[in-house]
Amino acid sequence: MNHLTTDLIEALAQKQDIEEVFRRHLETAINQLLKHELTAFLDYEPYDRKGVHSGNSRNGFYDRSFKTEYGELQLRIPRDRNGEFQQQT
Repeated sequence: MNHLTTDLIEALAQKQDIEEVFRRHLETAINQLLKHELTAFLDYEPYDRKGVHSGNSRNGFYDRSFKTEYGELQLRIPRDRNGEFQQQT
């Protein structure tokens, strides 16, 4: 079983809100997807020596809220030093 399935079973057993489980997993998945999208854009992994003199590098995150049917997601949008990264997600 994966984490979502395990968390859903636990939520059902403890009579917790299932939508909160979906919201949490959706938030985590989108934040991971955004990080991977920046990695693909820069063409090197975080902390990789290849990025030292590449001309562009990671430059932290900015926070955004996004409303869904499962609740509000807190997203951390990665950014690059040159401001060229435009997420597609």
